[in-house]
Amino acid sequence: MHVTVSRSRGVRVGGLRIEAPEDNPNTDDIHMAESTAVTIQRCRIGTGDDYISIVNGSFGVKMRDIDCGPGHGISIGSLGKGGVFAAVADVALDSARISRAQNGVRIKTWQGGAGYGGGMRFANVAVDGVDHPIIIDQFYCDAATRPCANQTSAVAVSDVSYRNISGTSRRAEAIRFACSDAVPCTGIVLSDINLCRADDDGEVQTVCNCAVGFDYGRVQPAADCLCSSTCGGAPDKHHPDDHDEEQGKDEAVVLHTEL
Repeated sequence: MHVTVSRSRGVRVGGLRIEAPEDNPNTDDIHMAESTAVTIQRCRIGTGDDYISIVNGSFGVKMRDIDCGPGHGISIGSLGKGGVFAAVADVALDSARISRAQNGVRIKTWQGGAGYGGGMRFANVAVDGVDHPIIIDQFYCDAATRPCANQTSAVAVSDVSYRNISGTSRRAEAIRFACSDAVPCTGIVLSDINLCRADDDGEVQTVCNCAVGFDYGRVQPAADCLCSSTCGGAPDKHHPDDHDEEQGKDEAVVLHTEL
């Protein structure tokens, strides 16, 4: 870690410029744990890992005007490694530029964990050449040589919104919600999303597994899969315009190994 905020309250981090080689792993720029009321603003950061990593015991975190690239994204997590309880809530990102990254805004949890991540807002984000601009991964695994074992318990992820996120994706799966079959993601909201393929070769898509929510306004790629009620998850009550959404079913199991 370059900068760590730990067991603290009322911290303001501003105007930092941090750089590490793109191919240098485990070089998180700003790492946060067990801290409350933290503001990070006006930072220019690039690294071989996460730009900002927010882990267990972090509440009331605000991020503004963050310029990032290259790296692995602005990440909540990883959470729940080794079956431990983890909790993160009330996190907001407003205004960011992310380029040449594996991920844009990411939530990552391990199988076998417990706890919750909720009340998270990502708004006004421009992405340029990002593999997965929007991603929730409840199957996170950083094992380089063998996959992690499947487990049924998971950190619950709920009440997450994405608004005004636009730019280019290097992969077809611009939006990926890979959520647990046993503990589905709920309360996912997309609005004013405009993502396209970086190389103009093909379309981008939204892939969901056990993710429940809705989209409104312009959302490209479409996120109809959020209207499914799969894996025992309950659909959200109503669209913001108070119209019921037609329910469909779209399943795509995503298990992967990622450094």
